[in-house]
Amino acid sequence: MIIRLMLMLAGTGLLAFGLQSVTRAATFEERQTRMAGITYKYKIVKPENWSRRKKWPVVLFLHGAGERGNDNLAQTRVGLGPALGNQPSRSAVFVMPQCPLDRWWSEPEMQNLALQALNEAVTEFKGDSSRLYLTGLSMGGYGTWVIVKNNPKKFAALAVICGGVKRPAGVPVPASMRNQPEPPDPYGSVAEKVGSTPVWVFHGGADPVVPVTESKRMVEAIKAVKGDVKYTEYDGVGHNSWDMAYGEADFFTWLLSKRLKKQH
Repeated sequence: MIIRLMLMLAGTGLLAFGLQSVTRAATFEERQTRMAGITYKYKIVKPENWSRRKKWPVVLFLHGAGERGNDNLAQTRVGLGPALGNQPSRSAVFVMPQCPLDRWWSEPEMQNLALQALNEAVTEFKGDSSRLYLTGLSMGGYGTWVIVKNNPKKFAALAVICGGVKRPAGVPVPASMRNQPEPPDPYGSVAEKVGSTPVWVFHGGADPVVPVTESKRMVEAIKAVKGDVKYTEYDGVGHNSWDMAYGEADFFTWLLSKRLKKQH
């Protein structure tokens, strides 16, 4: 009877979906933090074999504009969250804050939110300060460049997906950032702060939302300062390049292999 049922489900495709869901499920635990009197919720995923006997790498993930809100769920459903199921050992702690509606990761307050969630996870899960990583997609990609510019040498590696430095035409500038002067060379100013931090940049060649030139200019700027950068462009792919980026066979191996050099 069980075999017959499995054959029936296989014929409808439901069996494959069910098995996929089981093997790809990641356990997202809820946390919260307070900042300026406001409570913000975020999600974490810890290694299945986590213990206090050693220090652990910690990855901070910044989602895109479409996942903003206060449900503390949307940021787990696009990008990094679904990809974690392909990592059975999940050998790092993953931190996923959620940016509120109508806010941007590039805003100073939202940068502080992301970093506060990261720091709390480092404390709770015995994070390794030499193995902190930052990755983001779309709006989160923009946030990644801004955060590393303001916090150089904090992260051991960066992975930036369909992000940029200059906002696409028509995207409003947050009120908290309207009076900030733009440097003569915005890409170069970020690249100088990135320095020797290893970076992997991804972009869809046919992205209609964030021009692929944003990533190309950042890559060239990092090369100009002799930085450590690799670039992957997906021909004919639109804005959703994150599924392929986080699905790269060596993505997590590359990211987690990086470590900050000891300061003398």
